[in-house]
Amino acid sequence: MIIGYARVSSTSQSLDIQHEALAAAGAEKVFSEKVSGRSTTDREQLALAMSFAREGDTLIVTRLDRLARSVGDLHRIIEVLTQKGVGFKCLNQPGVDTDTSTGRLMLAMLAAVASFEADIRHERQMEGVRKAQAAGKYRGRPASIDPSKIKELKAGGMGAAAIAKAMGIGRASVYRALAA
Repeated sequence: MIIGYARVSSTSQSLDIQHEALAAAGAEKVFSEKVSGRSTTDREQLALAMSFAREGDTLIVTRLDRLARSVGDLHRIIEVLTQKGVGFKCLNQPGVDTDTSTGRLMLAMLAAVASFEADIRHERQMEGVRKAQAAGKYRGRPASIDPSKIKELKAGGMGAAAIAKAMGIGRASVYRALAA
């Protein structure tokens, strides 16, 4: 059986193009989700696709970055599929096919390049943040909890639950602020 997996990063993006390509490639069942690919955690549909796949099946994706954005995640996914006897193919990178040694080599090289690109993008983003901070244009997220206010309310006789309700925060946050 050919199993498709489609993913986009945000709810405003459409899965239609990936669904069409997977169907045209013969996918009999498609798992899809709208979630970040930065990590494989919290990717429920990917987990379902991998558990659904049986020996002799092939998992297909349109592009490698739809499956994983890091070399480590990609290797873990491929290892699980390989142990189950499930093949993997990437439609837009036809050389990526785990059924051949050349395909496995190509997969490793493309994964390394994708990981490198993600790292470079993150470095540029952090560089921009540092530059904006130096110019006084970026201060990060404001602190949502004022520990001194919490301690003041506690000293005034309020309990943790009442403080949490008054400040719109969780009770655990109150306890952490009091312990600090």
